[in-house]
Amino acid sequence: MKKQNFYHPKFIPTWFLIGFMKLGAKLPFKSQVLIGTGIGRLFYLMSRLEKLSSRRKIAFNNIKHCFPNKSSIQVESLVKQNFEAIGVSIFETANAYFGKSEKIQKLITIHNEHHLTDALNKKQGIILLAAHFMPLMLGSRALLLKHKIANIYRPQNNALFDEVMTKSFIKNGALMIKTKDTRTMMKTLKSGLPIWYAPDQDLGENNSVFAPLFGIQTATITATARLAKTSNTVVIPYFFIRTDKGYTMSFDAPLTDYPSNNAIDDATKTNQILQDQILKAPEQYLWIHRRFKTRPNGEASFY
Repeated sequence: MKKQNFYHPKFIPTWFLIGFMKLGAKLPFKSQVLIGTGIGRLFYLMSRLEKLSSRRKIAFNNIKHCFPNKSSIQVESLVKQNFEAIGVSIFETANAYFGKSEKIQKLITIHNEHHLTDALNKKQGIILLAAHFMPLMLGSRALLLKHKIANIYRPQNNALFDEVMTKSFIKNGALMIKTKDTRTMMKTLKSGLPIWYAPDQDLGENNSVFAPLFGIQTATITATARLAKTSNTVVIPYFFIRTDKGYTMSFDAPLTDYPSNNAIDDATKTNQILQDQILKAPEQYLWIHRRFKTRPNGEASFY
């Protein structure tokens, strides 16, 4: 924290948020969910105001296009649940940064971890393929309870918050790699250190192809398949969501016939895996991201 003056008045709101998160991380799980849900409902009510409605409209349009059989009332209900999950995610992120390992461990139920340990024992390069669910940060911290991994991350716009995030993960054993640092990613895979990677973001047409997601042609980055071409590397789908009693962490078998020689086929396979994950807990997915911002052939904007 010496590189910038993080005690400048502009960072005062961030310091308050950090203080709130440190306190929130001490609360029991059920209290976090209860308070977080209440905060989310407040966010949702505020989003009904015209000046604050942009994120709600993005979520509504995303869900409407992905679930065309849902009525407007059903779509709006899922949007509300999504905002509640956003509220809870404040505490989940707090747990990821400041929570005690013993507390986090007690909340997690693990399924099929052998897919990861088998690959580790074979000294394979490992890409843990994840989606942007609300417990995203906690899902990464949970992996660090038993395994050393590399987090692929996009630096936060708020320099103080970015500093807190990176230092907290490094403290707990993570290697932090920026999303554009492909060379370091490849070196990391060759070293046998698993990388945690969530590619379900619209980054524009550069280095992307259009592949179906919920039947929608979606700009999908090709980096997942390119990284998987690294010698002796496997891709293991990784899924982490909140349940009534805590969190479920699960691993699927390594992908077969991946990558192929066809970028669209690879992107389609990646999107199908992420779609299957989203369907298991749609209320916890990051619907407020403009996932379908980039449209092919001059199609009209979703937003």
